[in-house]
Amino acid sequence: MSETSTKPQAFDPVPFISQELNLPPRGVAAVVKLLEENATVPFIARYRKEVTGGLDEVQIRDIQEKRAYILELEERRASILEEIGKQGKLTDDLKKKILACTTKAALEDLYLPYKPKRRTRATIAREKGLEPLALRILAQSADGDPRVEAQAFVSAEKEVADVAAALAGARDIVAEIVAEHADVRALTREAFEKEGILVSEGVPDKIKEPTKFEQYYEWREPIAEIPSHRFLAIRRGEREGILRASIEVDGERVVPRLENVMKVDRGSPWCGEMSAAIADAFKRLLAPSVENDVRVDLKLKSDRSAVDVFADNLRNLLLSAPLGTKSVIGIDPGLRTGCKVAVVDSTGKFLVNDTIYPSQGAAREEDAKRVLLTLVKRHTPFAIAIGNGTAGRETESFVKKTLKEAGITDVVVVPVSESGASVYSASDVAREEFPELDLTVRGAISIARRLQDPLAELVKVDPKSIGVGQYQHDVHQPLLARKLGEVVESCVNHVGVELNTASASLLAYVAGIGGSLAKKIVKHREEKGAFTSRQQVLEVSGLGPRAFEQCAGFLRVHGAANPLDSSAVHPERYALVERIAKDMGVSLAELVGNTDLAKKIDIQKYVGEGVGEPTLRDIVAELGKPGRDPRASFEPPKFRDDVMEITDLKEGMILEGVVTNVTAFGAFVDLGVHQDGLVHVSKLSDRFIKDPSEVVKVGDKLTVKVLEVDLARKRISLSARMHDEASKGPRQGNQHGGARAPGGPQRGGPQRGGGGPQQKGPPPKQFANNPFAKLLDRK
Repeated sequence: MSETSTKPQAFDPVPFISQELNLPPRGVAAVVKLLEENATVPFIARYRKEVTGGLDEVQIRDIQEKRAYILELEERRASILEEIGKQGKLTDDLKKKILACTTKAALEDLYLPYKPKRRTRATIAREKGLEPLALRILAQSADGDPRVEAQAFVSAEKEVADVAAALAGARDIVAEIVAEHADVRALTREAFEKEGILVSEGVPDKIKEPTKFEQYYEWREPIAEIPSHRFLAIRRGEREGILRASIEVDGERVVPRLENVMKVDRGSPWCGEMSAAIADAFKRLLAPSVENDVRVDLKLKSDRSAVDVFADNLRNLLLSAPLGTKSVIGIDPGLRTGCKVAVVDSTGKFLVNDTIYPSQGAAREEDAKRVLLTLVKRHTPFAIAIGNGTAGRETESFVKKTLKEAGITDVVVVPVSESGASVYSASDVAREEFPELDLTVRGAISIARRLQDPLAELVKVDPKSIGVGQYQHDVHQPLLARKLGEVVESCVNHVGVELNTASASLLAYVAGIGGSLAKKIVKHREEKGAFTSRQQVLEVSGLGPRAFEQCAGFLRVHGAANPLDSSAVHPERYALVERIAKDMGVSLAELVGNTDLAKKIDIQKYVGEGVGEPTLRDIVAELGKPGRDPRASFEPPKFRDDVMEITDLKEGMILEGVVTNVTAFGAFVDLGVHQDGLVHVSKLSDRFIKDPSEVVKVGDKLTVKVLEVDLARKRISLSARMHDEASKGPRQGNQHGGARAPGGPQRGGPQRGGGGPQQKGPPPKQFANNPFAKLLDRK
């Protein structure tokens, strides 16, 4: 066995990334170079379109993720080459195979035979001197007699009692060699992935009473088809000790394929020993190991799917329509402790607070009316925002009644989601903002600000606490944190940030800034007054030219001397815009904000010097509507005044609700009754849809029909298909639309999700014992 150099050749990730993501190599190379220079994704996507060929933010993040994977792969590859080299076993052929690996799994399969291992049956057999006999089995010679040759290895001293013991030990060695063969492992992994059946059953001692995992007590489903929410539900059932799950593969079909890989010679006298060793390798070593690997891969795939659902929901929530710069009164409802009331001005600045007790008798109700009306008349708010938690609808009714009796018709009353508000109230951020205020008062301020600008306020809360996820506590937490962080960063930079009013929490997500610089910006603003230009931010300690390049285009300074400072035009293009204005014979102030003039700009005239059509089109759009908020216009939800509790709901009712969460199996809708209802994916549209996000998103207003109300379980089944009749046919809403698997919705809680069955076409035979089988999804 000849030794070879362990030093790996330099690996160019661009061709691999380009092929994997089906993106042009030139654009991939540009993105990789910019990332290596520490450019941020929002900056690359917005201001380097010519360089990347117009790749969007999603594609750039995919490149970033794939690049990180490759860097980890290369680091592991180098480590493996070094380790095998130290053992003196690195041949040219092995090195070539290692260098050709494009996945971590393939790399680890090649390394497995050389990996230090614990004491095994094969190790013991080798210590007994049985390796030569094992090599005879592997060689598949045309001559010899296994039992005769095994006689020579019988030894009382080495504890090899007889021929059978000698052959058994030799087969243990062969089985380990087979199980560590890279091609054998690859074939076994493929069999598990393509043919494996996930089998779930209830633990006998745990299923005597109904549980939320009942539908999985007798469940079989191909792992190639199982949706993420179902796999995560089964895993949770395992973790809670209620379910047992495994992946079944037909060994009688797989073992012959392994024999082909190992080139078993049917004419050899050693054939029987070899076949027995392969069968043992599959059952004892390969199947358990590969099943574990496949379950890990399936978990990662399910995690990614669940995280993507969470990310989409979070994006839609963060980009909810803002009320804007209007004064608001925020109310955090309460029964025993009263309702905390806080007033904020049009910029979100806290002014005053009070407490009212509208539900503790006539005298206190009258006092509550007096306090509320005094605050309304003194501060003339545009809206009153009311948290939608406990006593939310009752408080809303009280406020509307009070305003109506006083003849006040120009104040809008709006319910606002409280999800995560308590987390913010007790956070370090809230304590820094309002150290002298009670937790509940901070909550009322947050509710008011959420109405003014959901994005600016929600960035202060850990995204996992906002309540729009699916199994967020079950997925890989670093993956979830990274993905949600990317979503918040994307949304913040998409909207832009007003430099003179943004909190440190909001500024921290601006490209190139981060938490430390954000605090320095706020401190500088507090000590030296408002910024009068973008350029002035360079005066902040620690914020240099590189950070300025990344962040400047996403910062806004309204009222600055240079009108471009309030737009998304990057300072590096100010000179170009000034030249355009000069060529048009107008001042910069006349050009910025003039849609008619912007339309007259001849883009082709200015193409060149690193500026192409994409950037020029963006500049023209900004000049027409500088600093325009890309979010939709605010429109308050309309809940029925006669529906305030789940007991008020009746089958057949038509209601307007707000989508609070979208999962893989349906959408949860807030009807204003403190308990979200579920519209199963099969009830979301008159046409077949595979993914609920095809037709709804978080924050959408949705007209629904009540199919069934289960008061005992607090489950509400809804349909968005208005031709459905709750009184006809099986009540599917209760059977699959209303069923809440583990992680289902609870008003005000951080965890929403579920695991109702979802399947296209008629249910396969393995679902025959499942009570949900007849209601599985179908076109």
